[in-house]
Amino acid sequence: MEATTLISRKLYPMQARLAAAVVTLAAVCFAQTPEARPPRPRAGKAEILKSAGIQPGMKGYAWTVFAGAEPEAMPVEIVGLWKNAWGPRQDVIIAKLGGKAARTNVAAGMSGSPVYVDGKLIGAISTRMSVFSPDAICGITPIELMLEVAEFDDSRPADARTPDQAAEAGSPPRAAGLAHLETPLTFAGFDASVLDQFAPAFRQLGVTAVQGGAAGSLAGPRPAPGWQQSLQPGDAVAAVLVSGDMSITGLGTVTYNDGRRVLAFGHPLFNLGPLDMPMSRAEVLLTHASSFQPGKFANATEIVGAFRQDRHSAIMGVLGETAAVVPVSLTVRSFADDNSIRRQKDFRFNVFVQQKWTPYLMMVTLFNSISGLNDFREESTFRLSGKVELAGQQSLVLSTMQAPGEMAAPVPMLLAIWWGDKFNRLFLNAVKTPQLKRVDAVIDLLPERRVAAIESAWLGVSEAEPGQEVPLKVFLRPYRGPRIARDFTLRLPQGLAKGEHRILLSDADTLNRLQNSGFLNRFIDLPQAVSLINQERRNDRLYISLVEARPTLFYDDKTLPSLPASVLNVMQAGRSASRSFATSGESALEQMAVPFEHVITGSYALKLSVR
Repeated sequence: MEATTLISRKLYPMQARLAAAVVTLAAVCFAQTPEARPPRPRAGKAEILKSAGIQPGMKGYAWTVFAGAEPEAMPVEIVGLWKNAWGPRQDVIIAKLGGKAARTNVAAGMSGSPVYVDGKLIGAISTRMSVFSPDAICGITPIELMLEVAEFDDSRPADARTPDQAAEAGSPPRAAGLAHLETPLTFAGFDASVLDQFAPAFRQLGVTAVQGGAAGSLAGPRPAPGWQQSLQPGDAVAAVLVSGDMSITGLGTVTYNDGRRVLAFGHPLFNLGPLDMPMSRAEVLLTHASSFQPGKFANATEIVGAFRQDRHSAIMGVLGETAAVVPVSLTVRSFADDNSIRRQKDFRFNVFVQQKWTPYLMMVTLFNSISGLNDFREESTFRLSGKVELAGQQSLVLSTMQAPGEMAAPVPMLLAIWWGDKFNRLFLNAVKTPQLKRVDAVIDLLPERRVAAIESAWLGVSEAEPGQEVPLKVFLRPYRGPRIARDFTLRLPQGLAKGEHRILLSDADTLNRLQNSGFLNRFIDLPQAVSLINQERRNDRLYISLVEARPTLFYDDKTLPSLPASVLNVMQAGRSASRSFATSGESALEQMAVPFEHVITGSYALKLSVR
């Protein structure tokens, strides 16, 4: 028999190959029968199976996108129901995945993948079992918990994950080795150094920062044509934090679509509660197989709606709706040694609006716009001028210079922190939430370290009369090169009291320090907060002030200098607990602000006798 078989193989190789092909074709046809591959779920009301009806050994299918835009079915076997895993009546269904998931493991980005048993929706893949597990064991958030999200109002969770809490957030929630799947946060148009700086903070908030891409159609917040048929169950979906020339998007999977409302993730994005964030389609490039950190790599493609809730058991969006965003325009210019513009880059993008996230995203995007520039030098100085348009009130006008100094932080990071702080002070207003219409800024990269310290000064006279012009000379010591000498003529105010006076030559910080105490009042209104920021002195100016030995009172955005002691006592006695005053024993009356092409530091005082 063996000899006959061997002869047959030698005499009839073509027939043997044909027989093998027939067997392979039959296997493929069998795998594609309706019994082996269930029909793909579609939008519309779904029949559900609550967790109370779940039994060990049940078999079903989960749907997720491994590559491209079409979801694929994964066999699922129910292990059991983990009662109260996340809290009272917060059960988790434990299951084992098969098919491609057996190779990739439970990957970041599968969050929200819908799971069906006997054609009934039971919930969404949301967690995985530890790391280095040879088995694709996942946790499934029951669908009844996810459907609760639509019933929530504007109340905000106490444990929202925001950038200011990153240092305290630690790892994503865990329960005896069961962990929420991390959300892949894709940074498109970002320099690798930016991810190095900010990835640890994002990781503590339960998201994994990865470099990726996004299509140009993601530029605007309005839903793209055809949104009505988008985001079917099992499709990839992206939460859009930044869109345009640079983008930041969080990837997940759609669990349920009733025709207008969409549920996804099966766990929170940041647990922000009510939110207004653009919602996008996504295309998966590949699903990286790993027993340690499997994950999807994807591009967000086009906006199709807006997310409205970010809760413990799911995020919920509405198709066709438009989220409010802040349009930002950044221009970065590089200057040559002869002060001519060598190169210019223009960036246009939109930023998601949220009290704690918007300032942080403004900081990240500005840092990215000036990182990785070919023109950057170790001794470079950055000069920024910007304008923030707000609805219904005056604009915020910003200006600063940042140069290398004694601090270890790089200059681009110092500038980004300064920029983010201005938005933080706006959004933390306890009286009114700001409505930003647009943000424009120009950043100049200057080719050397431009820092000058006030070294000394002298007056042309030792005595003068009120209203008299007094000659004044100041010397500044730059970082390198000869010292700078400047001559001024200071006119003394009419009615200046007789006696000894001080003339103070100072940098901006000296005068800003007390005035910023107006923010001690936690109930300062938004227009006053904007006014107070606009009053801040620029650090590329030399300020000349007359100092009197009479107190100044700082109240909200108002400065009341040279107050009589009796008036000051009455005001302090009548203040309320919510209204904070700051006082200084002296009054510095600003007389001149002299512009320089340097960051001015230090101070120097001169004495003058008024007759």
